[in-house]
Amino acid sequence: MNIACFMNSKPAKRIKAAFAVLLAAVTAALLILAAVRIEKGAGRAMVFYQEAVFVRVPAEEEPDEDLKKYPVEYMFLNGDIGYTLEITYSPEEYEALPENASVTGHIYGDGRRSFTFDHPATDAELHKAQRALYASEEANLFGIAMACLLTAVGLAVVLFFGRHFTDYEQIWFLSILVLAAIFSLLFPEEEANGVNGLVIMALYLLDTFLNILCELLISKQSKWNFIVSVFVEITEIVICIVLMYRFATMATTLFFWLPCDILSFINWHRHPDKQEEELTVVRTLKGWQEALIIAGIVVWTVVVGYFLSHLDFLSDFIQNRTLEVVIAYLDACASAVGVVNGVFILLRLREQWIAWYICAALESAINVLSGQFVLLVLKLGYFTNTTYGYIKWTKYIKSVQKKEIED
Repeated sequence: MNIACFMNSKPAKRIKAAFAVLLAAVTAALLILAAVRIEKGAGRAMVFYQEAVFVRVPAEEEPDEDLKKYPVEYMFLNGDIGYTLEITYSPEEYEALPENASVTGHIYGDGRRSFTFDHPATDAELHKAQRALYASEEANLFGIAMACLLTAVGLAVVLFFGRHFTDYEQIWFLSILVLAAIFSLLFPEEEANGVNGLVIMALYLLDTFLNILCELLISKQSKWNFIVSVFVEITEIVICIVLMYRFATMATTLFFWLPCDILSFINWHRHPDKQEEELTVVRTLKGWQEALIIAGIVVWTVVVGYFLSHLDFLSDFIQNRTLEVVIAYLDACASAVGVVNGVFILLRLREQWIAWYICAALESAINVLSGQFVLLVLKLGYFTNTTYGYIKWTKYIKSVQKKEIED
């Protein structure tokens, strides 16, 4: 039995079901274990150790002038034990700060870990810091749990809807999810703008899952991709808000993509294939139309990119000014190509795949510059599925044209 026959066979379904259940059980066990450890650590009694003078630690290198916030580390040595205290200053405060600056710190402990504050801490502050510390120590368990859950959900999808997907599509879908799960463990996200890194990673993984499912449905000429796409747009809007970046993409998603998804669903629903109702009739574009579209993208990129590059957003995610400007122009171009892609999808044009190639390349560049390496797995999925979708749509269009000639 070859793999093409095996993927949807009863033994394969049993294997997928068993792995899905196993991964779900592992997810639950890891979450319970992490929760127990956190509660055990956060339940320790906190006591005041002492008040001490913390001296500024010399920085190993000068901070980037583009930074909007300057973290400064202070240290107090009590014998062989060192206590550190970090305080964040504005650019003006940092410039006025002497090299030998010192601050009064307050040291607390629970017998296992110590906690430092630049002021007398309240019980609520102590408990919050204690819980945050012990939760951060369990980040690996939470990360593994998320990776297992993502894979389990993917297996459940191909298990229950496997008959709608070819063997290649199932393998592609699961492969991208497994790669995303692995990358989430290799490149964990740090806290940004007060949001826990695990929450940011969870949003990335949800975005990956929804996007590749949507892409798969588009390549199959299925109108149901637009329903999944609505959840994609909501997730990506939340990511932009959390990270406080890519505002051109966020505006395009909110005011263009969400309405476009609804209109596209209606339009695709009205143009089913005569032979297979699950398929939607697709077509191709004329050359002069392509030239006008390219000119529009260039103008949009220059105008919107210039506007965004002159906005000053206080975000912990991207703190380098030069990088902000580069990403602003890439974001503007990606949003323009995205709009074109949306129009092409609405009109059922094959060229949407070419636009998606370009958009995926721009998104990849932004991800690399932003250090969002886990999202590169999603872009790998884009490139492979875009090739697959372009070939499928091309074959369909040629078959329709051939049939029209014969008729």
